[in-house]
Amino acid sequence: MSRQEISIAFQTDKRAADYIALAQLVDQYDFDAVSVYCDAPYHPSFPPLMLMAPHIRRARIGMAAISPSRIHPLDIAAQTALLADIAAGGVTVGVARGAWLDDHAMPELKPPVQAIREAIHLIRYMLNGQTGGYDGRVYQLAPHVRAPYPLPQADIPILVGTWGAKLGAVAGELADEVKVGGSANPDMVSIMRDYIRVGEERAGRASGSVGVVFGAVTVVDEDRQAARAAVRRAVALYLPVVAPLDPTVQVEPELMARIKTHVERGESDAAVGLISDDLLERFAFGGNVDDIIRQAASLFDAGASRVEFGTPHGLHDPADGIHLIGKRVIPALRSMGIG
Repeated sequence: MSRQEISIAFQTDKRAADYIALAQLVDQYDFDAVSVYCDAPYHPSFPPLMLMAPHIRRARIGMAAISPSRIHPLDIAAQTALLADIAAGGVTVGVARGAWLDDHAMPELKPPVQAIREAIHLIRYMLNGQTGGYDGRVYQLAPHVRAPYPLPQADIPILVGTWGAKLGAVAGELADEVKVGGSANPDMVSIMRDYIRVGEERAGRASGSVGVVFGAVTVVDEDRQAARAAVRRAVALYLPVVAPLDPTVQVEPELMARIKTHVERGESDAAVGLISDDLLERFAFGGNVDDIIRQAASLFDAGASRVEFGTPHGLHDPADGIHLIGKRVIPALRSMGIG
């Protein structure tokens, strides 16, 4: 995907009516894609996507991303085929190792990188209507197994969620996009491109064949200071998980441990007080419209193919932030030649 794109993502923690209302809202604006992210114990991705799909006419929709340790690739493929029936703008399938699996008694499939590789093969096997079986280290299918349901008319792009070199290379071989979730750091773009290039070369694909997506929590408001305070609270939840994954950021393990402890104790003020401005800007989109435009543009300038604005979007109401992104951020980025 060479075109630079703008997308929006939602956490799957809502009522059915809220998913529908948000879909109707984002459809008013020029988003290229709409994603949901669904680490346990949130709603698995497909029911929210099925609720949203009838109300999204232009953007493609999908999950970013689901762990095959939580949903079997056969079920990912089957639900994707059904979703494709009602998604006017198309569908994307996202797979990743997943976070916090141990906290929810979901053992990760081993070896994890091989599990993702085979999950991609299995999803494509089913969605392409193949037969002949599959004999992998992690997954096996009998020769007679094939998709018993109507198949999508178009190929379904596959996204791999990762920060790592090994999965980045797998994506370079097999996928269409890589998402670096929880990052707004332009310095990470070239590193992920290098990881992906290893797989692209191994598979004989042209360099740059695989898109690179950067997405993170977003709070945008006319009140810049209030927005940045709110996004600090949001990013504190996952900063101890993702900050150590970024090789361009020097993080003190003791600092991350302190933030994690404060979050677990419900001491949000103490947690956010430990997050510097520099750290915040590398792992979240926050501030006024000009801040969000600047951060997104810097990612595109660094080589990102898509930037994704994640939950919660607004200071008090998601709709407030979505309106600002749709009315002011997207047009400004389009005027720069993005998209």
